[in-house]
Order: sequence, then C-alpha cells, then structure tokens
Amino acid sequence: MATTTKKKTAKTTTKKKIKRSVFSGRVYIQSTFNNTIVSVTDDEGNVLAWSTAGSLGFKGTKKSTPYAAQMTCGNAMEKSRSFGLKKVQVFVSGVGAGRESAVRSLSNSGLDIELVKDVTPMPHNGCRPKKSRRI
Repeated sequence: MATTTKKKTAKTTTKKKIKRSVFSGRVYIQSTFNNTIVSVTDDEGNVLAWSTAGSLGFKGTKKSTPYAAQMTCGNAMEKSRSFGLKKVQVFVSGVGAGRESAVRSLSNSGLDIELVKDVTPMPHNGCRPKKSRRI
C-alpha cells in the first residue's frame, strides 16, 4: 500500500516596486527648540524622504544646533536624490536655531529653490498665553 502525500507550498507574491520620477517637490523644515525635522514631498504631499537630527545620532541639546540642522537637511536631500528632484519649494516652520542653516544647506545642494516661505503658526489673539515665569 503506497500512499501518496502532496505537500502544499504557499506562494508568496511580492509587489514590484515602481520607481517614481519626480521633477518638482516641496521641502518642509520644522525647527523646534529641541529638534529639526526635514520632510521632502512631491507636489501632492506624498513623502519621498525625511530626516531628523535625532535619527542622525545627535543627542540632547546637540539636536537643536545649526550644524545638526544642516546635516539633517543634507541627509534628506541625499535620500531624495534618487527620485530625480530638480525644483523645490521650501516651507519653514518653528523658531529653532536651525532654520537658516537648513535653508542654506538646501541651496548648497544644487537644487533650484523657487520659494522660501515661513509658515510658523501665529495666534490672532486666540488662547491666553501662559503666565510669565518669575524666578
């Protein structure tokens, strides 16, 4: 009596990765007192690459330095270079120390900067501010 057993093999299907080619995009720089976050998107807002000062290995107060912001911006541009980005619009948000150096790093990376806009939220006399600190 010979019994035949069939082995079931599970086929795994992988989706083919499509390489996008993006000519123009947007760079969002959020510079806070504690960190600098850079996001590179296409014109619709789909994120192509991002980088933060903390992800590059800066710890503590060194994350909020202009040098960390410059390195963060350079890292994000290096990641997005494979998409063929040529023109960018830059939107800067926040009051941190890395605002100027991040924009300067973008201009040195060889991209054509069409627009630099400050989109830091400003209150129109909405909420009452915190009471002043007395030492």
